[in-house]
Parts: sequence; C-alpha cells; structure tokens
Amino acid sequence: MDIDWGWIGDHTGTLGDHALIHIRLALLPVLFGLLISLPAGLACRRWQWLYAPVLTVSNVLYAIPSLALFMLFIQYTGLSASTVMIPLTLYSLSVLIPNVVDGLGAVSEPVRQAATAMGFGTLRRLVQVELPIAVPVVIAGVRVAAVSSISLVAIGQLIGQGGLGYDIIRGSQLQFQTQILAASVLIVLLALATDAVLVIVQRLLTPWSRARRRAS
Repeated sequence: MDIDWGWIGDHTGTLGDHALIHIRLALLPVLFGLLISLPAGLACRRWQWLYAPVLTVSNVLYAIPSLALFMLFIQYTGLSASTVMIPLTLYSLSVLIPNVVDGLGAVSEPVRQAATAMGFGTLRRLVQVELPIAVPVVIAGVRVAAVSSISLVAIGQLIGQGGLGYDIIRGSQLQFQTQILAASVLIVLLALATDAVLVIVQRLLTPWSRARRRAS
C-alpha cells in the first residue's frame, strides 16, 4: 500500500480536529454511563433481586445493532451528537453495571462491619471504604467501555456525527487508502492513550495498592 505522506502532512490539522470530536463523542457516553451505573449498581447490591432484570435489559440493549439505534433516536434528536451519544451510553451499561456490582461485592463483610464499628454511617462507609475498594474492578469496566465506544463512534458518520469516521468513509468513497489508514491509526492511538490514562487514574485512586506491591 502506497501512503501519501504529503497528504497526511497537509491534513494534520483537520485530522486533529476530527480526533478531538471523536474522543468527545466516545468518552462523554462512558461518563454518562458511569453516572447511571453507580446508583444502579448500588441498588442492585441493596436489592439483589433487581440485578437479573437490570442486567438482562442492559444486555438486550447492547445486542441491538448500533445503526438501528441511531435510526431510532434520529426521529427524536435529529442529526445531532446526541443521536450517537445516547446509544453509546446505553451500550456502556452492559459493561459498567456488572463491574460496579462486582466491585462492591469485592468488599468483604468484615470490612463493612469494621467501618460501622468505627462509627461510619452508610454514606461515609460507601464513599470512604466501599467505593475505593471497588475502584480497580470499576475502572476495568470503564477501560473496556471506553475502548469499545471509541471504536463504535466511527459508525456515527453514517448520520454525519462520526469524528474520524468521516475520514474512513470519505476515503472509502474516493478509494483513497491513505485517508482510511490515517484515521484508523488515530482511532487505535486514541484507544491506547485513553486506556493508559485510565490505568494512571486507577493508580492515583488506589495508592495503597502500590504500597502493598513495594512491601511484597
């Protein structure tokens, strides 16, 4: 494959703009999904009978083809960024809710009892004990959801909201492989960079894990 490096150099700014749009369209749904999943996961831990139906609904939503969801929401939100971000938010729930539930489940009962014995109320125990312990499992789910979302955003270009998906489709229409390759590589780099940032965030939120590794 012949790569037109001159074209890439001439369009660096445009590709960068598309990459910024791409990352915004991809990561905002993950953030929204996390904001939904945290209370949903807490509810599923509190009332365990709720977990099975919530998980079933989230998995059914994930099974719906993304283009079909785009076409469904386009009737209500038009050719806007919301038409892409709402389905991606729904998709993230199938990963994030189980990870929130599993993360909270990783907190042992003796730890909860010890926190209660120290005078921690329900909210304080949740914020200062349970959620910090759940962070590694929750962040693992966020990493999967983020990488998946970065990949799926490109399909949104079929309704005019795809970030780097524009370059993939445009390159396909013109049979210009350089544009397709440049956009594809940037999408992979965005996914790798996002994953690396989330790993750093996890380490910052769990300093005791580094101390434990050094001690061992």
